[in-house]
Amino acid sequence: MDFRDDKYLKTLIQGMKKLDYIDPDDIPNIDLYMDQVTTFMDEHLKSSKRYNEDKLLTKTMINNYTKNDLLPAPNKKKYTKEHMLMLIFIYYFKNILSINDIQQMFGPLTEKYYGGSSGIGLEEIYKEVFRYEEEQMDNLLKDVIRKYRKSQETFSEVKSQEDKEFLNVFSFICFLGFDVYLKKQMIEKLIDDMAKETEKKQ
Repeated sequence: MDFRDDKYLKTLIQGMKKLDYIDPDDIPNIDLYMDQVTTFMDEHLKSSKRYNEDKLLTKTMINNYTKNDLLPAPNKKKYTKEHMLMLIFIYYFKNILSINDIQQMFGPLTEKYYGGSSGIGLEEIYKEVFRYEEEQMDNLLKDVIRKYRKSQETFSEVKSQEDKEFLNVFSFICFLGFDVYLKKQMIEKLIDDMAKETEKKQ
């Protein structure tokens, strides 16, 4: 790895661009058994794997989501398109939020919009949220490039190229990590406020 070479930055950006969301039209309109669900998710989210052997969603995970009220129970062991949309949301959030936080957020979502009980369906919500993906990705890429350039300016007084490269990479990771930390704090605050509003109504 040569952190000073812009080719490395291009490699990082190409990796980010590969992380695409699942188009709702790609999800089958027929109900699926568990094995079909895990196969579908593994195929469509494989670009987000860190290691080839990683399992994105296992049967155990899905069963636990149902037990913890993150996911409505399947009907006769079959999962609907709405189940699949919920699983995709869970997949993205489980790496940054606790199970309790996801429960707080998904409780009202399931109660109000799952099963066609409202004028707005889960598929509409999913499409509305993700249609801004391209715009968000452009903004994120610009921000990553800014942080990358800034990290290359750090520790300019260090004479050893080996030490400087390590410290530049460390700085870049810290810049990215601080951004994630702040956004996670904000998400948790929003979820706490949502929970308080729900308690008031009850």
